[in-house]
Amino acid sequence: SLTGSPVTLKILQNWVPRVSHYFDKEHYTYVGHQIVIQESIEHFGAVVWPGALALSQYLESNQEQFNLKDKKVLEIGAGTGLLSIVACILGAHVTATDLPEVLDNLSYNISRNTENLNMHKPEVRKLVWGESLNEDFPVSTYHYDFILATDVVYHHGALDPLLATMEYFCKPGTVLLWANKFRFSTDYEFLEKVCNIFNTTILAEFPESNVKLLKATVRKN
Repeated sequence: SLTGSPVTLKILQNWVPRVSHYFDKEHYTYVGHQIVIQESIEHFGAVVWPGALALSQYLESNQEQFNLKDKKVLEIGAGTGLLSIVACILGAHVTATDLPEVLDNLSYNISRNTENLNMHKPEVRKLVWGESLNEDFPVSTYHYDFILATDVVYHHGALDPLLATMEYFCKPGTVLLWANKFRFSTDYEFLEKVCNIFNTTILAEFPESNVKLLKATVRKN
């Protein structure tokens, strides 16, 4: 079951689009920093989706409620890296993960936007949902305060491994923040599964973008 009375928000148009044939470079401003994101037209994961904008904006505006300073943050499906960069600017120890084919662009964006900042150096790692989790991220070593996920649910065949990955990383004390554009029945079915596993609260809705922002934590036994 889903608890909470969400605030209704609008994604602010705080970027200036600049277009070229092969790559888009999008210019954003969060937490007083100019962030330049290179997008690639070749991969789904290399475009900035609305969920990343929504959660970046929310974290910037709710730093008292979700204080990322010195916290360990894992982003799954980091894509272009915008949200990981924002989390890094907010002071987190960030690990940004995605599929192997997305990592070059992800690493480029993250290093380029964080290299001159006096903060924890972010890490970029391969993570295929549901695969080699115990080997690559053993529980004995890796514990995260926050798991971030944006627009990870759409028409793809890896929804069960995604849910298993969320479950694997979401330990007692971990907060999962998931923002997603809800378009298809499969999106709502996935939400139902999340609600069955976790204590789930809806924090915010962005009706114009069909984005919902949810917080999930492990159920106490």
